[in-house]
Amino acid sequence: MTVLLVDDHPMFLDGLCGVFLPPDGFRVVGVATTGAEALALSVSAVPQVVVLDLGLPDTSGVEVTRRLLADRPDVRVLVLSMSDDDDNVLAAMRAGAHGYLVKGADREEILAAMRTVARGGAVFSPRIAGRLQAFFGSLAAAPGQQAFPGLTPRELEILDLIASGLDYRQIARRLTISDKTVRNHVSSIFAKLQVNDRAQAIVRARNAGLGT
Repeated sequence: MTVLLVDDHPMFLDGLCGVFLPPDGFRVVGVATTGAEALALSVSAVPQVVVLDLGLPDTSGVEVTRRLLADRPDVRVLVLSMSDDDDNVLAAMRAGAHGYLVKGADREEILAAMRTVARGGAVFSPRIAGRLQAFFGSLAAAPGQQAFPGLTPRELEILDLIASGLDYRQIARRLTISDKTVRNHVSSIFAKLQVNDRAQAIVRARNAGLGT
């Protein structure tokens, strides 16, 4: 199974190369430190699995995943990142990533994840898997789910907090994300709901049972 490794830290890349040895069924065919290099090598080296970080210097690993899978839907993508933030995990999933591990995973955990991903499965580190289960479980019966099917789970969560009267900074603190991230989500919510401001969004949300 041919592998492309993508990370902007050369020392980490060197260590990661040592994880994949021929007896284990994996062969590293390229390493990249930027998104542009990763996309170019995905064409020239034709890897079957790509292991990448999200924090690249020229673009995000999420965007690399999206573009890579648009060009090569057959490739498998395993994210290996320092961040286990819910927004990053969900963004990687929406982009099409087949697995997500946090850096610090040991060699056997990485190899097991690679084998699962290579066979067509999906895998997440235990800590992330538990949080995802709780996150989606809490939204499963959330009011407004049917009223706003076009909203992502995170957007629905933010709309509920807006309808509860929280301002953007309070929402950012509640969800442990940046003010800018909240505002980006709010812009998307307004566009999907076809409202012009916060007041109109609150009326729509409360009519659907949010904010109670």
